[in-house]
Amino acid sequence: MNVLVVNAGSSSLKYQLLNTQSGEVFAKGNCERIGIDGSFIGHEEKGAGKSTLEVALPDHRTAIKHVFEILETVDAPIEGIGHRVVQGGWYFPESAVVTDETLAQVREVAPLAPLHNYAEADVIEICRDMFPELGNVIVPDTAFHYNMPERAWRYALPRDVVEKHHVRKYGAHGTSHRFIWRTVNEFMEGKAHKLVSCHLGSGASLCAIEDGRCMDTTMGLTPLDGLVMGTRCGTLDPATVFYLSRVGGYSIDEIDTMMNKQSGLLAVSGVSSDSRDVLAGASKGDENCEMAAEMFSYRAGQLFAEMAASMGGVDTMAFTAGIGENSVEMRRRVADKLAWLGVELDPELNAVRSDDPRVISTPNSKITCLVVPTNEELMIALDVEALLG
Repeated sequence: MNVLVVNAGSSSLKYQLLNTQSGEVFAKGNCERIGIDGSFIGHEEKGAGKSTLEVALPDHRTAIKHVFEILETVDAPIEGIGHRVVQGGWYFPESAVVTDETLAQVREVAPLAPLHNYAEADVIEICRDMFPELGNVIVPDTAFHYNMPERAWRYALPRDVVEKHHVRKYGAHGTSHRFIWRTVNEFMEGKAHKLVSCHLGSGASLCAIEDGRCMDTTMGLTPLDGLVMGTRCGTLDPATVFYLSRVGGYSIDEIDTMMNKQSGLLAVSGVSSDSRDVLAGASKGDENCEMAAEMFSYRAGQLFAEMAASMGGVDTMAFTAGIGENSVEMRRRVADKLAWLGVELDPELNAVRSDDPRVISTPNSKITCLVVPTNEELMIALDVEALLG
């Protein structure tokens, strides 16, 4: 099945047209700066290379219209559309076909992810209007985590508050973690049972997966929780918010912006939110960059142990996403924090670059360590095929 996967953000729209059976990507691209001056579309097509189209993109309707026009020249008819939805809330324990009801539910839970869900719902509506003959599928990032044990998802808050406002751990990156489990299980020929999936990028999360079921994850009600990230602070004492408001005089919106967009590697290093810049600074003796890298790997190691505890042990770990797949140095740092658990990387294997899953630990390592390139688009497309095919 040829599936168009759409990932709409507040001011961007990524797309990829691929085949579910072969995994072949016919075309992909990104509409940038939607609603902002200087908007453009970066497009890449098999056999035609990359191109950039400078075009006014006042809204997502205009952006998706341009995408469909561009894809008309691609020799691969679209047979279904899959939409990455950041927050499925309390409605989506799994992917779902778009109907009037499910689309309304995406909007209803949008306050949990306002920068994404509203835009995603708009794009879904536009696709239905423009191509009513095509089926659309909602694939929420939160679905994989929805059925984790209650001890993991419930917060120790008053039950009436929790139930009225649907406050719980939802997690994120679920589509990626689900793909990683699927790939690891196949690659290890069923020998992996307790996996910690390490999705390390500008946004980062760990997930404890036991025989295919999410047992816990590091992100919480929102993607702010857990690890130190590019611009997000990760877990901290919740009373920090009250303190900054009462003593610092910051508004709730200012604190929200601070913790989501001005913290993490950017804040600690004082240089960049990009781990490559941070590690480059650390190698040159920049103490702030070194501390940022140390905090990133320390928290990853610390929360890895927490994920292992949720399963009563761990036999496999997988590095994925931008940092996890590409940073030899950050993988080494994280593994060093886990030496007490018997993790031992092979330096030569760790230095190999490949687009395929690979083992990077030594035969003596108590935990098998892998690098597994993630492919959320393929996972979304497979859900579309399963529901529409």
